[in-house]
Amino acid sequence: MVVVKDMSFKAGQELKISGKAKEATAFYIEIGHDDDAIALHFNPRFDSHGDCNTIVCNSKQGGAWMDEHRESCFPFQPDEAFKVIITFNNETFYINLPDGTMMHFPNRFGDDKFKYIHFGGDAKMHSIKIK
Repeated sequence: MVVVKDMSFKAGQELKISGKAKEATAFYIEIGHDDDAIALHFNPRFDSHGDCNTIVCNSKQGGAWMDEHRESCFPFQPDEAFKVIITFNNETFYINLPDGTMMHFPNRFGDDKFKYIHFGGDAKMHSIKIK
């Protein structure tokens, strides 16, 4: 698990995360203000919580999870490296998946700056870059 705090991620910037899924059940990337205010919870699930080969996105406000969004495109493989690129504006998160597919998830907070990035689960992170 890796938590990055007080590192500014602003609208229009790119967040590139590369890693490698282990013999995976699931991993996640979270972007927000803190553990109780998560604007984007990006959760590829190989086999977890009743989901197989599904990407689940959500947000958490005031410590409470909201409605999940599911994406059937699943370009992740166990024991293979991946790169995910995330950008956003006040309305939408854009998530570029390893196969080039672009996912969209609403920016329910409407904010243009976040300082909390959390990465965990059954994957090893190789790098985080913001530019």
